[in-house]
Amino acid sequence: MEQVLLRPATALDLPDIAELHVRVRESAYPQMPRSLHPLPEVRSWVGSWDLREQEVWVAAAGPGDGGALLGYARVHGDWLDDLYVDPEAAGQGIGSTLLDLVKTLRPAGFCLWVFESNVPARRFYERHGLGDLERTDGDANEEKEPDVRMAWPGARPLEFLRGLIDEVDEQLGDLLARRVALTRAVQDHKHDTRRDPARERAIAEAMARRAPELGVDRLARIVDAVITESLDAAGGP
Repeated sequence: MEQVLLRPATALDLPDIAELHVRVRESAYPQMPRSLHPLPEVRSWVGSWDLREQEVWVAAAGPGDGGALLGYARVHGDWLDDLYVDPEAAGQGIGSTLLDLVKTLRPAGFCLWVFESNVPARRFYERHGLGDLERTDGDANEEKEPDVRMAWPGARPLEFLRGLIDEVDEQLGDLLARRVALTRAVQDHKHDTRRDPARERAIAEAMARRAPELGVDRLARIVDAVITESLDAAGGP
């Protein structure tokens, strides 16, 4: 191939990006689950992208090779939403070139989701300095397949990772506030104000299925503290 050109995508590129998106998903099966949407729906979805709100860059062949679309990367905030390379152009360093571009666009770091089953993609990202942050059972993605959150921590890894911790702490604060409010509300409907150890153990066991690294016993202690302090804040016994 003569050369690869990187440039921001325009609205004229979106139909070709939709076609490439579908080709990549089909060729990557079974490492990636097949798309749940037929090509017309994918075309409509890609065609709706607002290129003022998200950055989309394409890798295209040079004029001597017809200028065909070879791959694209889509970045929104501090997330890499897509990095797709045409299967026929695999192994030519296009994915690495696009990923290096994303690093220059987001020098402070970024995250992405990759299917747990997509081992080739995970190994690719690992070779380029990304690491695993968390795993899920896939409940939050439309394919309902387990996935992995990976991150490139940028030039200041400690600052980047502490920023992610701050986001989690904000969410925990919101959840604890809701827990206190619900604890207060339920007191008016309880005839027996004694705590229920069996129910609290069941809560810890359910949480352990979501956070297996913590285990039931650690989570039981956390649940006990949350309930104790929620009752105290709510004016309970």
